[in-house]
Amino acid sequence: MTKIRKAVLRYRPLALQIGAFAWVGLVATGAHFATLALVVEQDMAGPVAGSVMGSVVGAIVSYTLNRLFTFDSTRSHAGAVPRFAVVALGAFALNALIMEVLVHGLGVYYLAAQVVATGITLVWTFTGYRVWAFADRSLHRA
Repeated sequence: MTKIRKAVLRYRPLALQIGAFAWVGLVATGAHFATLALVVEQDMAGPVAGSVMGSVVGAIVSYTLNRLFTFDSTRSHAGAVPRFAVVALGAFALNALIMEVLVHGLGVYYLAAQVVATGITLVWTFTGYRVWAFADRSLHRA
């Protein structure tokens, strides 16, 4: 077997998991952006508060779909939800900080700022969910 084929086979489960996470992320991000746009465009709140509200909606969608489709969790909901919440709260704070800096500090259009914030928090959440919140079984296999 060639080295490339071995590498492909070795990393295939991770690649599939990243693909599932990306799909879930698109759905959760859609829910986040829809909430953000609704809140801002209906003058219910400003862009930073709207983004925070969108983060909450996105987190609910993310937990549900990641639990179902992405992570082969060994934890019960009672064990996973608090850990998920810690990772999500970290992402929530990171998102709010990035939005504050980009929108109010640098004058970036709020939807463009949200794209940047989403990209940065993606790395944080995948790592935290995979390694800690959901305790992915594949990490414990020999």
